[in-house]
Amino acid sequence: MNFKQLCASLMLVSAVVAAPAFANTKIGFVNTERLLREAPLSVTAQKKLEREFASREQELQRLAKQARDLQAQLDKDGVTMSESERKNKERDLGNLNRDLQRQGREFREDLNLRRNEELGQIQERARKAIQEIAKAEKFDLIVEQAVYVDPKSDITDRVMKALGGK
Repeated sequence: MNFKQLCASLMLVSAVVAAPAFANTKIGFVNTERLLREAPLSVTAQKKLEREFASREQELQRLAKQARDLQAQLDKDGVTMSESERKNKERDLGNLNRDLQRQGREFREDLNLRRNEELGQIQERARKAIQEIAKAEKFDLIVEQAVYVDPKSDITDRVMKALGGK
C-alpha cells in the first residue's frame, strides 16, 4: 500500500467514524444582512435616523445650492465685475465651500456614529432572539455566514418575526 492509498483509507475511516456524530446535529442559518436590512426594527431605526438628520441634510443642500449659484454668478459676471468685487465673491465662495465640506464631513461622521449605535442595539436584540429560538427549537449550531444554505435551515424569517413582536 502506497502513501496515497493509506491517506485515502484514513480519510474514509475518519468520515465513517465522524458521520454518526453529525447525523443528529441540528444547524440553523441566519442571514444577518437581510435581517439588518428588512426587519421591522431595522426599518424603523432607518426612518428614525432619516427624521433625526433631515434638517442637517437640508441645510447641506441649501449651502451646496448657494455655492453653485455663487459660482454661476462668478462664471457669468466675473469678467464685468470690478477687481475687488470679484475677489470678494471668490473669497465668499471659498469660505462657503470650506463650510460645506466641514459640515458635510461632520454630518457623515455623526450619521455613521448614530447608525452604528442603532445597528448595535438591533444586533444585540437579534442575538437574544436567535439564542431563544436556538434553545426553544433545540438547535446545536446557528451560523451567520455560509457558502451554501438549504432553505429549510434558514431561520431568518423566524428571527425577524421575533424581533417584530418585541
